[in-house]
Amino acid sequence: MRRRAVVPILVILAGLTALSAPAFPALARYGALPRKADGPVTVLLAGVDVHYDETAAVWPYPATPEDYSQRTDTIMLAQFRPDGTANLLSIPRDTWVNLPGSGWGKINGANVKGGPDLLVEAVQDLTGVRVDAYTLLSLNALRALTDAAGGVTLDVPQRMKYDDNAGHLHIDLQPGRQHLSGQQAEGFLRFRHDGLGDIGRVARQQSYLTALVGRSKSPLNWWRLPAMVGAIHQNTKSDLTRTEVGALLGAALSGLKVNMHTVPGTFGGGGTWLPDRAALHTLIHEQFRDPNDPRALTVAVVNTAAPDGSARRLKAHLEELGYQDVRIAEEARAAASTTVSGKAAATVLRDVGHGQVTQQGGIPGADVTVRLGSDTPAN
Repeated sequence: MRRRAVVPILVILAGLTALSAPAFPALARYGALPRKADGPVTVLLAGVDVHYDETAAVWPYPATPEDYSQRTDTIMLAQFRPDGTANLLSIPRDTWVNLPGSGWGKINGANVKGGPDLLVEAVQDLTGVRVDAYTLLSLNALRALTDAAGGVTLDVPQRMKYDDNAGHLHIDLQPGRQHLSGQQAEGFLRFRHDGLGDIGRVARQQSYLTALVGRSKSPLNWWRLPAMVGAIHQNTKSDLTRTEVGALLGAALSGLKVNMHTVPGTFGGGGTWLPDRAALHTLIHEQFRDPNDPRALTVAVVNTAAPDGSARRLKAHLEELGYQDVRIAEEARAAASTTVSGKAAATVLRDVGHGQVTQQGGIPGADVTVRLGSDTPAN
């Protein structure tokens, strides 16, 4: 009898092992316990184009081995907060930016010119948000992840029909709500012939992610998660650390609440997307600012009784430390020592280097006000 009872247990264990096996390589590389992070973790996600071997003797040309060095077809900034809030910012691939060291061009060329480091730098320059890690995904990641999830249900807004033999892309979708396979989802996301170009693709990317997150959150699909993890791991290049992965898991266990945004702007010449910098700054300030990071706060610096040039020098010092919005304000001169007031005043005081926290009212529009007094060093 005991032997008979053992058999079902062994079968169950074998089944669990088989289900979990696809996630083993990812666990060996990134395995970490969920943890409550001190602040948000921001990851740059980018899908990389396929490169085809044009020297091959067959046509359509076969894809070359993935080395993640091609243009980025999809770019998304994903900020995960400890409470489970996930703010996603879609960056159109045709966004016109000044690539550090390379000049003006579309942001999707950054990875070609300088790898993920230049792409990260370009995104940071555009948004003002510090990127903690990047993850580059091959085109195969989309198909593999969707199929591992058992497909996704999406509303196809219109007839999508397009064939590109050279690019191995064949799209044939009818309008309406339907369950898509990995190959169909790829076509849904890559279709660009709807009059909206890349902006239409961004909207579909967000619809796809909403459907995929909803499917993965359902308890009925939890058994699929190891295969989904394995599909992502096999088709990505990333510099995520175990500590960051632990923070992401902690955020996920808090119950993901996803908010999606797109870089505001207008269409420009040559198929470019010209970002509206003022609107983007407002969006970043409202949705991506870490309330616990003083570097994202608006800091007003007032020279109350300090040597001439002190406010300018402190502004430069704080900006070197990563403060994004430091302003010099004017008030009447008076005999006083240095004070810091407002949100996170104690933290800002450590970066100022001298003075004391006070409950004094601040400059209108500023989160923190630093009033430099006679105790300010001359240099």
